[in-house]
Amino acid sequence: MVKSLIPAERHHRIQALLEQRLVASIADMSELLGVSEATIRRDLETLEERGLLERTHGGAILTRRLPNEPVYSLSAGVHPNEKRRIGAAAAGLVAEGDTVFINSGTTTTEVIRHLADRPDLTRATIITTNVSGALDLHHPGLEVVLLGGSYRPESKAVVGESALRALQQMYADKCFLGVDGFSLKCGLTTPVQAEAEIARLMLARARGAAIVVADGSKWGVVSNYEIGGIEQVHILVSDAGLAAGAAAELSARGLRVIRATDDSSTALAPEPITVGREDPNGRH
Repeated sequence: MVKSLIPAERHHRIQALLEQRLVASIADMSELLGVSEATIRRDLETLEERGLLERTHGGAILTRRLPNEPVYSLSAGVHPNEKRRIGAAAAGLVAEGDTVFINSGTTTTEVIRHLADRPDLTRATIITTNVSGALDLHHPGLEVVLLGGSYRPESKAVVGESALRALQQMYADKCFLGVDGFSLKCGLTTPVQAEAEIARLMLARARGAAIVVADGSKWGVVSNYEIGGIEQVHILVSDAGLAAGAAAELSARGLRVIRATDDSSTALAPEPITVGREDPNGRH
């Protein structure tokens, strides 16, 4: 009988369910295993302590580890259509006269490429470490500030002390961050310390909205180095692959979740973003 399952067997079945669905509700797990929701909550607490899942409001998501940096050329070939749609939707959030930070990554490269396709945007400044994206940005009204530093061919970006020192003297109206993983508990993460340092500082020096661009496959992924907590993010631009439960959890935390679809277009006028944040020196 299902009700006679010992804890280890229940834990195995919970893991199997999450590996299949990535996210599951306590109610579903309770019905599947024939035990009370209180028992499921205790099981989830145990599995979370072992780092196998992350509890959410009313359920759990599978924790997936990403210890190593994906090869750029291979990463660019994963979910390419979704990344293009995300890039188009995110580029539509840049308003006339904005100064924005953009970090490295294949999805942020798509943001930059779609900014170049916006004839309505006549004046903006892009401050970036993304060499690949900067080389693709041919737009007479957009100023590109490519930060100096040590070039990393693995990410086609610059990192290091020179880039960090330059960023410490700059502010931006918004920042667009590509990440390798994001979750409620562990926040935004990446497998490379130098990349995390850049993204972390961009997040701190942005006076307005922090915008994460990531397809749904990044949800629940945890890597080695933290960039920031979910509470520091104002907008997530993702795709239809983002689980409905994930979108609901993030919305409940105050994030605006944008799902990029076939209908997403940079021709859409940017919605006003009124989010403000004090910088480290007390300015707004």
